Amino acid sequence: MMPRAVFLDRDGVLNDAIVRDGQPYAPASLAELLIAPDAAASLRRLKAAGYRLVVVTNQPDVARGTVSREVVDAINAALAAALPIDEFRVCDHVDEDRCVCRKPSPGLLLQAPLHDLSRSIMVGDRWRDIDAGRRAGVRAAILIDRGYAEPMRHEPDARVASLCEAVDWILAPDAVSRLRVKVFADGASLGEMVALAQRPYVRGFTTNPTLMCKAGVDDYAAFARAAVAAIPDRPISFEVISDEFAAMHAQAREIANWGAHVYVKIPITNTRGESACDLIRCLSHDGVQVNVTAVMTAEQIGAAIAALRGGAPSTISIFAGRIADTGRDPVAFVSRALALASAEPSIEIIWASPREVLNVVQADAAGCHIITVTTDLLNKLRLLGRNLDAFSLDTVRMFRDDALKAGFSLNGQAQLT
Repeated sequence: MMPRAVFLDRDGVLNDAIVRDGQPYAPASLAELLIAPDAAASLRRLKAAGYRLVVVTNQPDVARGTVSREVVDAINAALAAALPIDEFRVCDHVDEDRCVCRKPSPGLLLQAPLHDLSRSIMVGDRWRDIDAGRRAGVRAAILIDRGYAEPMRHEPDARVASLCEAVDWILAPDAVSRLRVKVFADGASLGEMVALAQRPYVRGFTTNPTLMCKAGVDDYAAFARAAVAAIPDRPISFEVISDEFAAMHAQAREIANWGAHVYVKIPITNTRGESACDLIRCLSHDGVQVNVTAVMTAEQIGAAIAALRGGAPSTISIFAGRIADTGRDPVAFVSRALALASAEPSIEIIWASPREVLNVVQADAAGCHIITVTTDLLNKLRLLGRNLDAFSLDTVRMFRDDALKAGFSLNGQAQLT
């Protein structure tokens, strides 16, 4: 069996990066090396858990001629002497070299000796690290958020403040934190959304006009702008409300301008059954992040992927719960979508409208990128992986307590005691 690994970026993860104008840079000399104070203890915890520790680092200053490879090697040697690192893998190219090893390309993670990437983790401090891990197929990509002045291309599996917190996430016994599928909260109560944003496993948000209507929202734009302002650091989706494609286009532009982390939900058809794929293609290829919604058939999946191919980061919502309501297995539909989208790193597949916690497990096992979960179902996630003997006992106690509260009796006996 191939070993599992934690792949670690170097500068900004194991040692302090040199930050200038909001951008991180590598130390230019051994004298500038400051090892993170939590690095040694954190890496020892990972080693004790059975992970190989592999540093994967871009060092383009070598190609630029501003730092020598000898300095890079000396810094790596100093880190190796202080930390329990198994291996260093260095790319000293620049983007113009078009190499396979410079992150966000996954080459450094794919070099021999090989690791079981499905059980491995990428930890970095920049978008390049997250994208490299995702392209390599690691179980999770964790961002140590240093607040750099650069946008993320794709949302990481977790945002943390330090290497120690990243290790806490990796080693957490909580079954929810070990899910590979990203959990997005689905609702329309601003108060609930803000509260749910405090849960570390809630990675994004979706809503729709039906949920807003039920929640009593009377000003769509005002609600949406308040939600965008209150939750500025995670993807959030809002839907167009017109049935005419020209008006949808205008509304999509307005919604996209609410924030850089906003996705625009476009239904796969209008109410007349006319395909929205031309609109979806136009918006996606003009930089709008689209969430194609209400997708339920194999033909719709294929059409949506074709429309989004080569466009901005986008998602496709497979309404798995509604598919299951018809007696069909939604896993087959989701698996088809994942297979078709596997060559498209900008497209993520959403398991939408889940009905039970089992659906979260199914989505995770299928390799689905995202599952949207209502507040009621989010609250049930605490049951994930619970011991069934203990759960059975709690159920027996519940029945007994409710019978006593109701004052029930049988066979002429008095209230149960």
